[in-house]
Amino acid sequence: MTALQSTRDPQAFGRVAVLYGGKSAEREVSLKSGAAVLAALQSAGVDAFGIDVDDQLLTRLSSERIDRAFIVLHGRGGEDGSMQGLLECAGIPYTGSGILASALAMDKLRTKQVWQSLGLPTPRHAVLASEADCRAAADGLGFPLIVKPAHEGSSIGMAKVAGIDELIAAWRAASLYDSQVLVEQWIQGPEFTIATLRGEVLPHALLVLLAQALGSAASTVQRSHRGGDPTPHDLVVGVVMGELVGS
Repeated sequence: MTALQSTRDPQAFGRVAVLYGGKSAEREVSLKSGAAVLAALQSAGVDAFGIDVDDQLLTRLSSERIDRAFIVLHGRGGEDGSMQGLLECAGIPYTGSGILASALAMDKLRTKQVWQSLGLPTPRHAVLASEADCRAAADGLGFPLIVKPAHEGSSIGMAKVAGIDELIAAWRAASLYDSQVLVEQWIQGPEFTIATLRGEVLPHALLVLLAQALGSAASTVQRSHRGGDPTPHDLVVGVVMGELVGS
């Protein structure tokens, strides 16, 4: 058993509510990931049950015995600090970051401002609220650019643009999701998602393999499996497959 595996009796976690679904633009993704988390917890012997978050959530939180909450909500209402605040008021421990970290990380503009205040590198950006803002951003930042709603998760409302007409259209489309729209310089390169658990970076071995595998046979594995060019996630899977086959 590794240091990252729990040594606790599954029953010691008590009754665990898996919160998923919700009303955000990422509801369908949350339903799938929530079902997977629920199945994994139950298979491990945890007394877990699911709650598809809706207007009756407060009633369920107060009427059912819930010892812990596993948050698998995506986007607004789940990752922006509001659910975290509700659970803290209800006295229910939950997974993930706290109220402030969740609220800040969900706000792309505020996050960039914090990074800049700490001297951390981040692509140049502008806030769009009009066609005039779009033209000013084009003059100041150049192309290509990436447009994104400031408070949505995943790739909701995002668009890569290469000219002013595309930029204005992308701003209008993103405005349907958020009153605040962000545009940034496009940075070419691989994309990484890095998690930490109990102070340890995960999965550090895979990240090294991914960096070494770009353009290698690992991409061929996924290209033949899925069709088309591989994504960074595909490459990770391809590298793992290669390691397993070659070991």
